[in-house]
Amino acid sequence: MNRYLVVLIRRPHLDPAVVPLHLAFLQGLREAGRVELSGGFSDKSGGAYVLRAADLAEATTLVHEDPAHISGGWDITVHEWQA
Repeated sequence: MNRYLVVLIRRPHLDPAVVPLHLAFLQGLREAGRVELSGGFSDKSGGAYVLRAADLAEATTLVHEDPAHISGGWDITVHEWQA
């Protein structure tokens, strides 16, 4: 599997109620062996996670299931990471 860096930047209209849903989503991916590392930025502007997926299409599909994406409260980008 390849690694993908998922970067989330908060939008001004972010609904704080989505944050626990996003964290639960990440926990599920972590338990499935799909997330290696995740965390928020110290300035509270957003966060990032390292996702394992077969290819960019699968990574994008997984990210689109994230409540952070569904809610529209974050700008999200996915980058293939060659670590």
